[in-house]
Amino acid sequence: MNTVKVSKKYQVVIPENLRHEAHIKPGDKMMVIAKHGILQYVPIHSIKETKGMIRGLDVTALRDKTDRI
Repeated sequence: MNTVKVSKKYQVVIPENLRHEAHIKPGDKMMVIAKHGILQYVPIHSIKETKGMIRGLDVTALRDKTDRI
């Protein structure tokens, strides 16, 4: 399990192993979702970059019905 510390400026550093796993690079934008007091950071990718990413993705429990529009 990885832990991070919030700085005085409310910044956190994403651990290196998680950055590599999520393919996060400097300058990437992320969406922040707050749900039940838990923050989720989701990298924002262009449509072109996402091509082929879904193959084999397990979507069970990905979203609650309340998240749907």
